[in-house]
Amino acid sequence: MAGYTALAPSAAAATSLAVANTQKDRVALTNVRVFDGRALSAPRTVVIDNGRIGLNAVGARTIDCQGGALLPGLIDCHVHLQDETTLQQLTGFGVTTALDMGNWPPSKINALRNRPGLTDIRSAGAPAVEPGSLQSRLPGFPADAVVTKPGQAAAFVRTRVAEGSDYIKIIVDVPGLDQPTLNALSAAAHAQGKRVNAHAPAAAAVDEALSAGVDVVHHVPLDAALTAATAQRFRSRNQISVPTLTVMEGFAKLGIPGTSYDNARNSVTALKRGGVPILAGTDSNTTPGIPVQPPFGVSLHHELELLVQAGLSTAEALRAATSAPAQFFRLPDRGIIFPGARADVVVVAGDPVADIRATRNITHIWAGGVEQPPATA
Repeated sequence: MAGYTALAPSAAAATSLAVANTQKDRVALTNVRVFDGRALSAPRTVVIDNGRIGLNAVGARTIDCQGGALLPGLIDCHVHLQDETTLQQLTGFGVTTALDMGNWPPSKINALRNRPGLTDIRSAGAPAVEPGSLQSRLPGFPADAVVTKPGQAAAFVRTRVAEGSDYIKIIVDVPGLDQPTLNALSAAAHAQGKRVNAHAPAAAAVDEALSAGVDVVHHVPLDAALTAATAQRFRSRNQISVPTLTVMEGFAKLGIPGTSYDNARNSVTALKRGGVPILAGTDSNTTPGIPVQPPFGVSLHHELELLVQAGLSTAEALRAATSAPAQFFRLPDRGIIFPGARADVVVVAGDPVADIRATRNITHIWAGGVEQPPATA
């Protein structure tokens, strides 16, 4: 990730996170400007009460936010979690919800769910892959997630649902799973009421994913920019993009022949112009053998900056990491700040609507109503 180094919690912050602070304080945040999805409000008071946004400030501990901006807790729509440390890193950078896009065994993910004071997670579990794929060769990859024909699609989906997967993930590569199998996997997931996410890092893979009727296409291609016609295909079926520009930028720097970051950035520009919903995700991971590993938490701030460089307004970029993923991934209690919502909030110094880089200037974080210290350099 050019120009940036990984950040970590300070010693004091790391100690606080390590003991998993779970104290749900009642707090009145005064003199704070609330991001409403379009702009910042005039300075006002927001109450955090027993893990939710409240109404009554009487008797609450008061924190003067000195005119800072109050954002909903950030949502990273594409990570690959490893352990509690990755949750701590996410929390420390204001990422209070993370959508895991491929992990196994189920016990690993279950151990990271519902951790008070840390990032709340959802997961796809194991993705559907073709025999011999890179994913199928990763340690411990479940044999029943290797799919060879359409007739196996329903069993794959039933297994993931039984394991607790919140949505379904399909690896779309060229060459890879054939179109009838992709179609069958998407249909089987929808029959179970699950949204379908496709890994599609090349232009031809994006075409196959769209044809299969997936809900969300992750990554944008480095080999060729998506066109206005492709954006129209997204739009016509209400399909969504998670470009993961951070990881695409990293792969472009490897110098692989026939690839260019310009294609990824220009793809986002085309999608934005075509009215395609764009969500923020980083592909943060520590997966052995993967040459690009964006660090957890801090990478989402870089992703927002890259989205703005690709043509999104600052408000659109902020929505891509707050209200938009909350809506599309059926998380109605977060992504916006309103009474009764989950108290996932981040206070930043400055105005991120004027300058998206201000999201890095975190002064306070609450995850599920639990205050946690911001990470420091």
